[in-house]
Amino acid sequence: MGQPATRTGLSPEEYLTLERASEQKHEYANGEIFAMSGCSREHSLLAGSVQRELGNALLERPCEVHTSDMRVKIASTGRYVYPDASVVCGDPVFEDAEVDTLMNPNVIVEVLSDSSEAYDRGDKFAQYRSVPSITDYVLVSQNAVRIEHFQRQPDGRWLLSILGPGAQLALDSIGVVIEVDRVYLKVPLAPAAGA
Repeated sequence: MGQPATRTGLSPEEYLTLERASEQKHEYANGEIFAMSGCSREHSLLAGSVQRELGNALLERPCEVHTSDMRVKIASTGRYVYPDASVVCGDPVFEDAEVDTLMNPNVIVEVLSDSSEAYDRGDKFAQYRSVPSITDYVLVSQNAVRIEHFQRQPDGRWLLSILGPGAQLALDSIGVVIEVDRVYLKVPLAPAAGA
């Protein structure tokens, strides 16, 4: 999550009005807005690579692949977030006629950064788990060739697969398999914090 902005106590409607007029993205939780910071070169390349691989795999399917410009609303908590990539197959559901806030993503992808990793693994993942349409949550490391794939099981549990070089990311819910090595092709890895 980004840094808290100066405005607090906002209603969701006030947030959306401000956000739609803003040139900078902000996430929203419990009346507070959080400015989204810029990202590293590695983060940008990995997000683009994942979006490209998903887009190519789903090109002739009734699915949409969205970049981090598509806001997602977590209806159960009223939180608004910007995942690095999201996929919706079938008919997308949007919050309102502005068609800028997705309500029913199937796959969420977050590229981990040193500043957001704990949030992406913890509170943000807990929020995403409350969205019934989400079947897959994918965390992409920018420090190593490593993808963590959380897949919702029929009984509601989440199964974790840790993928490295030579592995395949199998998103069974949308019928897509992506080579991990292709995600990291042309991406110089960032050194880990403290390294």
